[in-house]
Amino acid sequence: MRDLEQFLRQEGVDPALLDEAQEFCRTHKVDASVQGRIPQPVYTYYGKEVWEKAIAAVLCGENLLLAGPKATGKNVLAQNLALLFGRPLWDVSFHVNVDAAYLIGSDTYDGSKVTFRPGPVFQSAVYGGFAVLDEINMARNEALAVLHAALDFRRVIDVAGYDKIQVDSAARFIGTMNYGYAGTRDLNEALCSRFAILNMPMISESDLNRLVSDSFPDIKDQIRSQFVQLFYEIERKARSAEISERALDLRGLLDALALMKKGVKSGDALEMCIVNKTFDEYERTLVMDMISARIPTDLSRMDVFG
Repeated sequence: MRDLEQFLRQEGVDPALLDEAQEFCRTHKVDASVQGRIPQPVYTYYGKEVWEKAIAAVLCGENLLLAGPKATGKNVLAQNLALLFGRPLWDVSFHVNVDAAYLIGSDTYDGSKVTFRPGPVFQSAVYGGFAVLDEINMARNEALAVLHAALDFRRVIDVAGYDKIQVDSAARFIGTMNYGYAGTRDLNEALCSRFAILNMPMISESDLNRLVSDSFPDIKDQIRSQFVQLFYEIERKARSAEISERALDLRGLLDALALMKKGVKSGDALEMCIVNKTFDEYERTLVMDMISARIPTDLSRMDVFG
C-alpha cells in the first residue's frame, strides 16, 4: 500500500485526498480473518484525473460504477482502490444465472444441521470490504434488486429468515460495465441512481509507454514503441468496426511480452495472446497483418530485451 501511495504522490494526485485515504485506513481496521483478501495488484492504474475522482467518491461514501470499453483498466482500478484503502476484496462475476441467493447467501446443510452460508455481498457488508460487481449489466434485474437497500442511504441487507444486518461504514460496491459485450443490457434507473458513475478513458500513449516500461524495465525502446503503436492501431480498427474487440486486449499484449521474456518467439507469443482470441479467419488475417507490419515474427528474447 505504501508503494502505491508513493506512486500516486509522484503522479501529482491531490495530497489532501491521499491523506484522507490514509486516515480512512487508520480509522477502519480490517478483521484478521480477511486480511488475506486485501489485493496485491499485478498492475498499477495510470491516470491522475481518474484516480482523484475515484478516491473522492470512496471518501464521500459513494458506490462507484466504472463504465467504459474494453482495455480501459476497470478491474485494475478497482483492485488498486481496494489496496489504497486497505480493504478486503470480493469479486462477483455476473452472468444470467447469478441470483440473489448467490449474492447474499443461502441455507446449506453441513452434515449435521442447516446453516447460513454467506455470499460475497453479505461478507463485504459485514467485514467492510469492497465488492467488485464485474459486468454488472449482464445480471438480471431481479438479482440486482436485492442490492437496492444495501446501496442507498439505508445501507442494510435483510436476509429472509435471519436478522437484518447493517452494512459496515467502510464497505463500498464497485460495479464495472462494458456496453459492447454480448448479453449486456441497460441498467435500470433505480440501480444507476445508487452509483457515482465514472466513464473510464482509454489509457494515454504516454501512460501506456510507462506501463510497459515499468512492467518490463529492460525492454528495448524501439520494441516498446512498436508494441504501444500496435495496441492503438488495433483500438482504432476496433472502434471503426473493421474488426471486433476480441483482439483489443492490453492484458494480452503484456502477456505476450512476458512469454517473449521466457524465450517464446515474438510471432508465437503474439499469436497465443492476441491473434487466437478472434475466431474469424478474415479477422485473424487482418490482425496478423497489423502485427507483422510492426513486429517481426522471429524476434528472440535478446532482440526484445536488452
